[in-house]
Formats: sequence, structure tokens, C-alpha cells
Amino acid sequence: MGSTGTVLRELRGAQKSAKGVSLYSRYVNRPAGRLLAAGAYRAGLTPNQVTLVSALFTYTALAAVALVEPSWTLALLVYAALAIGFAFDSADGQLARLTGRGGPDGEWLDHVVDCGKLVLVHTAVLISFYRFGELPSGAWLLLPLGFQLAAVVTFCAGLLREKLGKAAVAGAPTASPVSRVRAVALLPADYGVFCLVFLLLGAPGAFRAGYAVLAVVHTLFLAAFLTKWFRELRALRPG
Repeated sequence: MGSTGTVLRELRGAQKSAKGVSLYSRYVNRPAGRLLAAGAYRAGLTPNQVTLVSALFTYTALAAVALVEPSWTLALLVYAALAIGFAFDSADGQLARLTGRGGPDGEWLDHVVDCGKLVLVHTAVLISFYRFGELPSGAWLLLPLGFQLAAVVTFCAGLLREKLGKAAVAGAPTASPVSRVRAVALLPADYGVFCLVFLLLGAPGAFRAGYAVLAVVHTLFLAAFLTKWFRELRALRPG
């Protein structure tokens, strides 16, 4: 087993393409995940175990959002746990590529954890609104449901676009230049940026406002993504 420095150098060469990745994921989450992957490698953890560590941090944070009255202390703890969970979510894939121990089971487990995260994060906000929110109107309870719909449809449609697109081109290369403009434009849709809103949990009004803005932004991104992906898949029709 090599030194941590050697492992980090090998991990830098085992990165996925930066295409379609926001600046946050490229310059914050992936480097953090690389450090965690190196530590996991030194500790002898498997990629699937790292995925479960990610789930532990994330789901614990979301349970706290639903069950604990909002405060600035809770805000800091929840954000830290979500950010760490997201970094471990990057680490599992990096570790799998480093060790060659990835496989369909690991990809499946990673997607299951991610899907559960997207459902639970907005469910937790809904429960927090209901229990602690002192909402100006009961209509605010509909907001997490709409946000959840946008998040889950984006996630599932994106996976299907990737799988169906790969099947249609039968392994043909699809490389294209990485766009920095696109990386900046994708920031509002990045899960790591979304997690920042939980730093406002100590100020319920500000949290509701920030959450509402992100819900609108994600809905607009959903419409744009669905249009783009549908056109791309239609262009892949044989004949």
C-alpha cells in the first residue's frame, strides 16, 4: 500500500470527465472526495462501504432537520454533515476507479442512496415547516413537494438520458470540450450549492426565502434539461 501522497497522485489520474460538472463539484467536492478516497484506501475500505458512510452522514443530517427545532447550531451541524456526505459520495467512485473494484452493484447502491437523499431532503424540510415553521400560509407546505418532484424527475431523467444515449451510440466516443461557462451556469443546480441553504436554518424566514428561490431555479433547470435531453435522444433515432 503506497503512501498517502502516492495514492493522491494516482487518484488525480482516475478522475471522471469534468464535462457537465459545475465549478463547485470540480474544484470543491471532487478534491475533498479525493482526500477522503485516499484515507479510505489507506483504511482498507471498499467503495460500497464508502457509499454507506456517505449515506450515514447525509441521512443523519436530514433526520435532524425533521426532528430538531431549527437553530444556528443545527444549521452548522446539518450543513457540515451534508457537505461531508456529498464529499464521500464523490469518494466512493474515485476509490472504485483507483482500485478497480467498481461494478454494477456499487453503481446501483450509489444511485439508490442518491435517490433516497433527494426524496428525504425535501421530506425533511416539509416536516420541519409543519412542526417548527410558523408559516405565513399553509401553502408553503406545497413548496417542498414541488421541489421534490423537480429534483427526482431531473435525477431519473438524467440517468435515463445517460443510459439510453450510451445504448444508442453503442460505445461511440462522445468527448467534447469542457465549457467553463456551462460549469458556472450549472452552479445553482449543484447539490453542494443547494446544501448551503441549510446554513440559514437559524433564521426561518431567510431559509424559506432561499429554499423557495432554489425551488424556482431547479424547476427552470428541469424544463431546460428535459427539452435538451429529449432533443438529443430523438436525434439518436436510427434512420
